[in-house]
Amino acid sequence: MDKLKPAPSPTLLARRAAHWQATQRLTAVLLLVWLLTGFLTVFYARELLHLQLFGWPLPFYMAAQGASLVYLAIIGCYAWRMRRLDQRCQAEESP
Repeated sequence: MDKLKPAPSPTLLARRAAHWQATQRLTAVLLLVWLLTGFLTVFYARELLHLQLFGWPLPFYMAAQGASLVYLAIIGCYAWRMRRLDQRCQAEESP
């Protein structure tokens, strides 16, 4: 016979909802950064030619290696921030 688990408390449900909202917000911000670096620098390449980064025009630098570095930074930021969010959520759930 299966034992039924007790229903989670309202405070636990609120904490989980807050954790999920923070996760969604982080994901949305990082996806926006990804969109800005991956799409908009290429789409507006002619308008951005006057901007220099390390001696190279910004669109050329972003296409050559900048976007890859930004993607790695996004992954690192996501992993670091999610670890902190998960640890905080687990600390709040434990008695």
